[in-house]
Amino acid sequence: MSKGPVLFDLDTPTTVEADTPNPAQVEPVPDPGPDAPEGRAMQTVAVLAARKPSVLARWFWGLLVSVIGAMISIAAWNFVTGLIAQNVILGAIVTGLIAAFVLVCLLIVLRELGAIARLSRIDKIQHQANTAIEGQDLAAARAVVRDVERLYAGRDDLRWGRDRLKERKDDAIEATDALALVERELLAHLDAQAVKEVEVAARQVATVTAMVPLALADVVAAMTANLRMMRRVAEVYGGRGGLLGSWRLARAVMTHLVATGAVAVGDDMLEPLIGGSLLGKLSRRFGEGLVNGALTARVGIAAIEVCRPLPFIVEKKPSARVVVQRALTGFFKK
Repeated sequence: MSKGPVLFDLDTPTTVEADTPNPAQVEPVPDPGPDAPEGRAMQTVAVLAARKPSVLARWFWGLLVSVIGAMISIAAWNFVTGLIAQNVILGAIVTGLIAAFVLVCLLIVLRELGAIARLSRIDKIQHQANTAIEGQDLAAARAVVRDVERLYAGRDDLRWGRDRLKERKDDAIEATDALALVERELLAHLDAQAVKEVEVAARQVATVTAMVPLALADVVAAMTANLRMMRRVAEVYGGRGGLLGSWRLARAVMTHLVATGAVAVGDDMLEPLIGGSLLGKLSRRFGEGLVNGALTARVGIAAIEVCRPLPFIVEKKPSARVVVQRALTGFFKK
């Protein structure tokens, strides 16, 4: 150990100090600015669709519908009885019209319940398929195959695939092989149709957002296009497009997207189309249109995963970036 004084040369920088960059020479962090496209229309749609109503709101709407229904029923009853007292024939005609209207309403309710039951059936098949894959249960997988065959028994466009599946399904010796056969013979064709629906919706949302300057018009257009897209995707995979069923599906899809943080789109999805340097130079409306179209593609991919009876096993899951590239190419030249 040295007992003498230790001297430090303050004028000569050490190796660490010499290698450390000067903060004044570091490039500033780029600020996207207030005009950077964020896809506000699609983010608003996602938040509105995923928001769970409170108990107080449910009681409010339930009581409001009950009161309005009671008022309409009493008014209709008084109107019919008064009309019968004045003119029996005319009162009977109006009574028949009201009865026909009530019958149509009941049929609509039954259709909505059938749509919800259809979506629940698909969800059940998907859950059973995941369970069979995790446990490698061949018997459970074959039961899923039979359920899928019954689900698509009336589809003429899948007749050839059903025939091939019927010939080859007994050859599978593992659960994954049995379900993969269903995926290749039946679902691959449906996947292509569903992806086309997603591309059409993404292109439509991008166009409306870029062309319509009104404040809430883009939100309404995005919500309408996304609901229509999810209903058509559900119909492709065997679901039914009821109003309540479509809203239930929309809430499930949007809740999943909000929970996973997929309602925000980055430049990585648009760079393959226009390049990162050009993205920041786009106009505000045009950039919003591109981002909303990209978010619509993500919603469509999530809808495919929810509505598909089986998970993706051997078929490749659609990529949101590829869907965006195919849907939005043509809006501009590179």
